[in-house]
Amino acid sequence: MKIALLGYGKMGQVIERIALERGHEIVLRKNISDTFEGLENADVAIDFSAPDAAVSNISTCFITGIPIVSGTTGWLAEYENMVALCNEKKGAFLYGSNFSLGVNIFFELNDYLAKIMSKFNQYEVELEEIHHLQKLDAPSGTAISLAKGIIQNSSYKNWSLEKGNPNEIFIDAKRIDNVPGTHTVSYNSEVDLIEIKHVAHNREGFALGAVLAAEFLKDKKGIFTMKDVLELNLKIK
Repeated sequence: MKIALLGYGKMGQVIERIALERGHEIVLRKNISDTFEGLENADVAIDFSAPDAAVSNISTCFITGIPIVSGTTGWLAEYENMVALCNEKKGAFLYGSNFSLGVNIFFELNDYLAKIMSKFNQYEVELEEIHHLQKLDAPSGTAISLAKGIIQNSSYKNWSLEKGNPNEIFIDAKRIDNVPGTHTVSYNSEVDLIEIKHVAHNREGFALGAVLAAEFLKDKKGIFTMKDVLELNLKIK
């Protein structure tokens, strides 16, 4: 499979190594200042760029007819517009706030726990996310996905970076050097504390998931998620 890397930072370089190990070819390595020359030769593109480059990368792939996997966060105000453009161009799109197998299992656990805890209003939920200093957006896309999972399965209405509103989930976003990603969901009451946590040891899991998503998306049309890739379709009763 021929892959275009849109964004060639630390994640892009790990993705490249794993893709090559799996027998794929890299036909484009694009940073913000580069052109899209070579994109037309790709079977699929993987976007791990910057928030201000993501929309251009994604829309160019739709216009060029290249399926695209995007793991860039911080641009989601334009997500529905990108979905509409994908459908208009009959393209293929897979966005993931996190491509790690472990995190996607964690998403399922979070949804299930939120459904259970919605019956016990003595518990207050909070999220904590810790990332490296180079991460530009806060909170992380993963933290937002976790918050949305809780909101869909509880009476919470929104999330916030400010503490104090009982209808909002407080997200404590921290930036510490050399932390690939740690996410904790806490339910706290006067008598006890329930927590679930995911700790990434390195970028390998994210990169492998992105390559698996690209392998899945090749030759497809439509809008997909990591649930489709990993066949995670847990039914919460």
